[in-house]
Amino acid sequence: MTALSSDPWTRAAGWLAAWDAHGNHRTATAGDDAGADWLAAEAAALGADVAIEEFAIERLDPVAAFLEIGSERIAAIPAFDAPATGSDGVAGRLGPIGSDAEIVVAELPPQAVYSGEYERLRRTGSRGSAHRGGFVIVCAGHSPGMALLNAERFRDPFGAPAIHVSSAAREAVLAAAASRAPARLVADSRRVMASARNVVVSLDGADRSDAGAPLVVMTPRSSWWQSTAERGGGIVCWLESLRALLAAAPAGPVVFTANTGHELGHLGLDDFVARRPGWDRPANQGGAVWVHYGANIGAAGGNLSLVSPDDELRDLCAAELARAGQPHATAPKDLVPSGETRDIHRAGGRYLTLVGGNSRFHLPQDRWPDAVDVAAVTRIAAAAARIVPALARGA
Repeated sequence: MTALSSDPWTRAAGWLAAWDAHGNHRTATAGDDAGADWLAAEAAALGADVAIEEFAIERLDPVAAFLEIGSERIAAIPAFDAPATGSDGVAGRLGPIGSDAEIVVAELPPQAVYSGEYERLRRTGSRGSAHRGGFVIVCAGHSPGMALLNAERFRDPFGAPAIHVSSAAREAVLAAAASRAPARLVADSRRVMASARNVVVSLDGADRSDAGAPLVVMTPRSSWWQSTAERGGGIVCWLESLRALLAAAPAGPVVFTANTGHELGHLGLDDFVARRPGWDRPANQGGAVWVHYGANIGAAGGNLSLVSPDDELRDLCAAELARAGQPHATAPKDLVPSGETRDIHRAGGRYLTLVGGNSRFHLPQDRWPDAVDVAAVTRIAAAAARIVPALARGA
């Protein structure tokens, strides 16, 4: 077991390599299940009592997805919150977003889902009226390839059938759109009932008479691809924080959750909070304090940001990152975070988020070992393993 190594760098490297080996971690797939089983085993090896919280999901399984322009067929991946086309697809002229073409084209990065731009274009186009034909997303990630956009409305598909095509097809697709070339878009898929799983560890705390607000330590663990830099650094921080608390019992209740459903509108967080009503509210209304290990922690060549509107949490985190020798930026207090703590922010909850940058974000190239800076992951995890016990003590 990686958890049993005495060297932090070796633990981090072992955990990251193991994470990469599961395959794609898309929610409720074999890779996601493998990740849940592995993480539960690693947490148990540290001495934790692990619970698996399951919830039902209609998993989307693509059958066929492509854009056909003349005799050329360009491979695609469907948008997981758009309706399917069936095997025949939809046919019509290609055109840029805002045109009167039946199939419109837009270049979008993964971050477009957080600005609202993506949903606006999908619902109304740039002309202000609903588009009913087809929608082609030309992926515009920080590096070439298929940088997929999250499906924020997975349980409520909307707009026209939509597909992603790789940035490698950019010139061909944009040229065809400019000339209003005839095309066919196919996004054939089926929905299959499946179970998705959150990995949860609950620590009661030594002082049950004055438990106070619960502390939640959260990281997402699902994604489109292997996503070793996107998800792996958060997993390492989660495990190191758990290791630290098991060595010195917290005064009050602490719950660790590693959630699936991230790329599908945070379904795992929704289920976690549904089982614990009110934990996303302000602490003075019975809410929890949240520590969120977000995306891209320790990604190669990436930066690190501290996100929280709370002075106490900002100061504690900044001090521990400095002690670990880890450079970071501090986001403005009024920043609305992306990822799961966006949901906590909107509910008025108290939170601290660590999140990084990643040139391979949402791309299949996000793999061990090239995508990860193990030394940075180790430093950040060392800080995390001091932050969480301090908060658990009420410091």
